[in-house]
This record gives sequence, structure tokens and C-alpha cells, in this order.
Amino acid sequence: MLGKLFGRGGKRPEADPYALPARRGNGVYTVDALGDVRVLAAVQAAEEGDWEAVTGALTPFDLGRDHQVLSELAAVDGVQDWIGKAVEEDKEHRATALLISGARHVLWGWEARTSARAKDVTREQWQVFQERLETAEEQLLEVAEARPEWVTPWRRLLTSGRGISRGRAVNEVRLDAALRRAPLDLETHLEWVSYLQPRWNGEPGEALAFAREAFDGAPDGHRLGCVIPMAHIEDWVESDDKDCLDTPKIQAELRDAAKRSILHPGYERRPGWHEDFNIFAMALGLAAESVVAPRVFHELGGAYTRWPWTYMARPEKMYAHFRRHV
Repeated sequence: MLGKLFGRGGKRPEADPYALPARRGNGVYTVDALGDVRVLAAVQAAEEGDWEAVTGALTPFDLGRDHQVLSELAAVDGVQDWIGKAVEEDKEHRATALLISGARHVLWGWEARTSARAKDVTREQWQVFQERLETAEEQLLEVAEARPEWVTPWRRLLTSGRGISRGRAVNEVRLDAALRRAPLDLETHLEWVSYLQPRWNGEPGEALAFAREAFDGAPDGHRLGCVIPMAHIEDWVESDDKDCLDTPKIQAELRDAAKRSILHPGYERRPGWHEDFNIFAMALGLAAESVVAPRVFHELGGAYTRWPWTYMARPEKMYAHFRRHV
């Protein structure tokens, strides 16, 4: 039965020797550190302010291309308090320290702004937000100059440029810079999907058109397929109709994107794969899709990632709700 329902003869991917053990509880558990023991070691070192241990733990990863590992470090509260010393003292790893600091300042800036609508953000919050993003831009531009092959600083500059309102022309230059270095980079495409939303700089339908064109050029099994469900989630955020994704056309598009990306035999389950599946899980749930949604939730096995469910008021409860009802 499982073979017929889930394909590939019901065969499961080979066990990952670096995977963190699942914390089951009620059947749903939060994935920490991308579900990887090596990433966890880097995060714990960052929490302790141990720069030497951070650089040692990062040896298996390419921080110039791995947005998800960088995001884990940038999310560590307090990094901003000690990373400046690493920037000044560690000449060998200066670019890496600057990259982490710049990424941290982008996220730290958004923490000051909060997720409130612009009209509800206080003048003091705006000021702190701007100051932190200005610092981030200075650091990320220095990294981009020092390590021209890296894509991660350009992706972060897209986020800071959106927050600081650099203007479309500037941000299009940054987008082009990122895509020249990594034409199929998912995180860059996801950031531009956000940028094209009406609440920021775009027109209705513009983001979805961009997502479709991008995925059309991707090979089967590529995680770039996540740009399709994320564009639909962003449309759902913009819409006053919370059932707007529940249409046969959208359901079919999500099914096809899942089959051609995360559910394709060529898809690689690298650290952070749970988030790819969660993007599809949320979109499929909102669309009330019932064909591939069960397989997506089955493959996750209760693994919940905060993004993109934070768009919902009760994210983990909504994940559990969709999981129960697919």
C-alpha cells in the first residue's frame, strides 16, 4: 500500500549519519540546527561566543553558498556582541566573520522593526531598524568585494535593500549579481518573490510569474521548485480571502511542482531539507490538496520548521492541524 501511495516502491532515503534524533512528543517536533549535528555544533559554539570552535565546526560547509547554515548562525542571539572582535583579530577568516555579522545585523534589524505593518512601527523602532541595516550593508558589501565568488552576501543585501528601500534599480543589480553566481539559487529567488509582493514593491501576479519562469528553467529534482508554493503562500498573505488557494488550478500546480522537485528521485536531502518540505506542506494545506499532501507530511514524519509557518498566528498548531487532516 505504501509503495502505491508514496511511489519509489515505498523506499525510504538512506539514513543520514549526521541527522539529529527526532524529538517526537505528540508526533510533531521542531527541527533545530537544520536537523544536523554538525550545524548544531556551530550554533552551540556561536551561543558560547567561541569563534575558534565556530570556524572549526564550519569546515564541512561553504558559507559563501549555504544560506541555511548562515541563517542558523545569524539567528543566534548575542552574536552581534562578540563577532566584531573576530572581524578585527582573525585576518584569515575575516570575510566569514563579516558575513555572519552582516547577516546577523539584517535579522537583528528586523527584530527591532518587528513583523508589524509599517504604519504600526514606532519612530524609535524605525531608527534602530535603519541603523542595523546600514551596518549590515557596509559589512556585506565588503564581503562581496573580498569574496566575489560568494552568493550569500548578495542574497542578504537583497533583504537589507528591501528594508532600507534602496529602490528597484539597486535591488535588481543585486539580484543579477546573486544569480550570476548561482543561477538556480533558491533563497535568492525566494527573497525576490517577497520583494515583488504588493506590500513591498510589486504588482499582483508579478511574483508568481517570476516563480514560474524560474522553475521552468530548473532541472527535475531541484529544490528551486519551492519557489512555486512560496509564491502562492505570499499571495495568500496578501489576500483577504483565506481560501484563495483552494482551487483546482492551484492544487494541480502545487502537485506538479512537488513531483518535479522535492518528491522527484533526484532531489537531494541535504541539511535543511525539512524546510523545503514544510514550504510545500503549508501551501498544500492551504490549498486543501489531497493527493500529494499526504506524502509530503508522511516524509516529514512530524518534523516542523518555523519558516514559513510564522505567517500564521498559531504556526505549530496549524502544522499539526493540516497534518491530521490531509
